[in-house]
Amino acid sequence: MEMNSSHNGISSHKEKHHKHKHKKKYILGPDGKPKIGPDGRPIKIKHEHRESINHTGDAVRVKKEKSTLSSPKAEKRHFDAEPGERAKKKAKKRHAEGEKRSIKPDPEGSPIKAKKVKKEDPAEKWKWWEEADQGKDSGVKWKFLEHKGPVFAPPYEPLPHNIHFKYDGEVMKLQPESEEVMTFYAKMLNHDYTSKKDFNKNFFSDWRKTMSKTEKTTITDLGKCDFSSVFNYFQMKSEERKARSKEEKQEEKKKNEALIEEYGFCSWDGHREKIGNFKLEPPGLFRGRGNHPKMGKLKKRIIPENVTINCSKDSKIPRPPPGHKWKEVRHDNTVTWLVSWTENVQGQNKYIMLNPSSRVKGEKDWQKYETARNLKSCVDRIQEDYMRDLKSAEMMIRQRAVALYFIDKLALRAGNEKEDGESADTVGCCSLRCEHIKLHKHLDNKDYVVEFDFLGKDSIRYYNKVPVLKQVFKNLVLFTENKEGADDLFDRLNTGTLNKYLNSLMDGLTAKVFRTYNASITLQNQLLELTEPDDDNVASRLLSYNRANRAVALLCNHQRAAPKNFNEQMGRMNEKIEKKQNDILDAKQDLKSAKSDYKHLKTEGKRKTYEAKKKKVERLQEQLMKLEVQATDKEENKEIALGTSKLNYLDPRITVAWCKKYTVPIEKVYNKTQRDKFAWAIAMVDETYEF
Repeated sequence: MEMNSSHNGISSHKEKHHKHKHKKKYILGPDGKPKIGPDGRPIKIKHEHRESINHTGDAVRVKKEKSTLSSPKAEKRHFDAEPGERAKKKAKKRHAEGEKRSIKPDPEGSPIKAKKVKKEDPAEKWKWWEEADQGKDSGVKWKFLEHKGPVFAPPYEPLPHNIHFKYDGEVMKLQPESEEVMTFYAKMLNHDYTSKKDFNKNFFSDWRKTMSKTEKTTITDLGKCDFSSVFNYFQMKSEERKARSKEEKQEEKKKNEALIEEYGFCSWDGHREKIGNFKLEPPGLFRGRGNHPKMGKLKKRIIPENVTINCSKDSKIPRPPPGHKWKEVRHDNTVTWLVSWTENVQGQNKYIMLNPSSRVKGEKDWQKYETARNLKSCVDRIQEDYMRDLKSAEMMIRQRAVALYFIDKLALRAGNEKEDGESADTVGCCSLRCEHIKLHKHLDNKDYVVEFDFLGKDSIRYYNKVPVLKQVFKNLVLFTENKEGADDLFDRLNTGTLNKYLNSLMDGLTAKVFRTYNASITLQNQLLELTEPDDDNVASRLLSYNRANRAVALLCNHQRAAPKNFNEQMGRMNEKIEKKQNDILDAKQDLKSAKSDYKHLKTEGKRKTYEAKKKKVERLQEQLMKLEVQATDKEENKEIALGTSKLNYLDPRITVAWCKKYTVPIEKVYNKTQRDKFAWAIAMVDETYEF
């Protein structure tokens, strides 16, 4: 009886609920009763987007009203459907419409929309360049800063019991700390680094520091270590990761997006700004560039006790992981970093900062290019000064004049002083040694040639044979007299004194500004020279742009190694070109037949066929030209890094103005990340801009 009573109670509740819903589901007349349609049935309201109130009292966006005819029988079928089933159908329909929302049924059966992850509306993006105080630096970088702190690397997961490290042919179980360091080396067995003497020596030395006494006593020779089982295990894990299903990849993507939403943004003076990289680097082995003397050393795990947090006093201070505390919490609004720590290999300070698309980074870029642009108005006077100083009676002034000549004409980096053994043997202009140049009075039918050969930034080789002014050549002969190869070429000059002198000539002028100026002016001049105004083909214009960019990359010595699969890529591209050429031959044959048919029959159908075949040939020829341009571009750029100059040395306003002038979509030149970084330039200039 109790069950029946309960059941009747539920039925009664459903009937009331249905009656209540029926009143809302039909268009009501003046008497409060449903209006009757032409077929004698009540006129139903079909819900499109409109505002409604759910059972919690919250406003829910549903569909606006649209009248349609429906019978009470159909209405009953609708309400008899399971609430979860209705939610599924609606979610499926919205997904098909491109609305990525999740729907949950409430206890009453009405769908409630799950909270969406907030995405920034382009209209709401902070257009800082439109504000009156843009470009001004008062020393105070922010008034309010709040963030969640860094994301630490996941803890080490020990190897499975069936994966063994062996020493001298015997299986050896390592304690977790030394096992983790061992895996760093094992993962790199197929890399060139493990064949380098310094890398192996540094690794083995640091690895032994993590070993127990027993392990230290046993493991004394790296050559007797067998990492093959561990290496194969990680290779298998890598293959498994690549072979993940679409659903698994999508699930990981969602987790990453949720992590970015929580940790990847900060509140900066009331604006939601993106953080550059909020994940701390995991432990591993230091590689360095070129033959770095510290390659192979252990990069230790970063813990909260190593980390300094910077935020506002009145903000919610990030919480460290349980059981830990921060090294320090600062409230320094004269700096732009959010998190800082000191890495253990070189003792350098590392930072978490804002994304390149943020105001603080954008303003810095804008100021950098404005300073380089200002140099244009006084570069002639500076060149006259250093040309005069080439004959100065004072040796330091002569050396400064020759160094400036190289920085201006060859876009050499100034070079920074560093302690011996602390980094790879890389140099710049001011730190050149006598062994880095060879002097030729005559070479390759040219007079007064200087042959440069040294390692520049990131251990990239700079090799160049350059004819110079006779006075410059005579000075270099003078500078090298009575010196050994390891002696400094400019022994009375350093980067600091050079930049101090440059700043006295123009506010903010440094050797790097010269490099930025020469890169940008070269791009502008090359675009004027290479772009054909009458050629409206986008692919051809992009080739011109890349060639102009390449001229800058060559000037700045932005090189890269050709991709390992470059020949395969070119092979596939040439196959596409060959196939397209064959398609054109076939299409031309079809066009010839269609033309003959139309010439003899003169029917409307034959004319349309002929026109269609003609358009097909034109379309295929255009596609072929595009492929050939891409192949040429790829071949020319195989050992040139175009991205470095595009991101760091070229005033983006030159590119934006060129795109607008020649109607080239900005997306063809800048990818999404670059467009975000240079949003200020895209909004700021039109086609008339000149550097």
